[in-house]
Amino acid sequence: MPEDTRERILEAACDLIAAEGIDEVRIARVAMRAGASTALVHHYFSTREELLEQALLHSFELAGDERFGGSDEEGAKATARLAAAVEECLPQEGRLERGWVLWVELWLRAARDPELRPLAAELYRRYREWLSGVIEAGVESGEFRAPTDLGDLVDRATGLLDGTGLRALLRDPAMDIDRARHLAAELLGSELGVEPEELIAPRGALG
Repeated sequence: MPEDTRERILEAACDLIAAEGIDEVRIARVAMRAGASTALVHHYFSTREELLEQALLHSFELAGDERFGGSDEEGAKATARLAAAVEECLPQEGRLERGWVLWVELWLRAARDPELRPLAAELYRRYREWLSGVIEAGVESGEFRAPTDLGDLVDRATGLLDGTGLRALLRDPAMDIDRARHLAAELLGSELGVEPEELIAPRGALG
């Protein structure tokens, strides 16, 4: 199916970006990895830059769907949903680490290329919107205390997750993923009136 082919091409591009860096990715190599012809890749993406931009969007949207897609499940507690959100925002081995490497590639390119900055800003807007939604659901259900300024809290939480997550990705011995998740839980718990331990997902919760 056409949508399956497009997604296969985007996944191949994401894999190559994560493994070798965005500047090294070429249409021919993406086509080979996806098991497609270069003509087919060009059918979906007119330029290399369009392919790379769409690959970054694909990665972020996939992570977002997995991160918060189940947040409206009947009976799910807001504390558990927020704990899962924190867990999904950290660079754990596998798909989450790949997503983080793609984020870093986007940060570096956007820092040098003003044309990519609107894309980075849009991805952060969606990120903040998703996290805000999880918190708002907890406030509405009565599980969370309403923060004084939701936007400020989300900015501080994303800033903390970005900073500690990057250090964990770089294998900083002073900041592993466990410490990063505890710092995030302490920040969010103190603002939302819940014990930080409630915002730490059980081990193995992500499968």
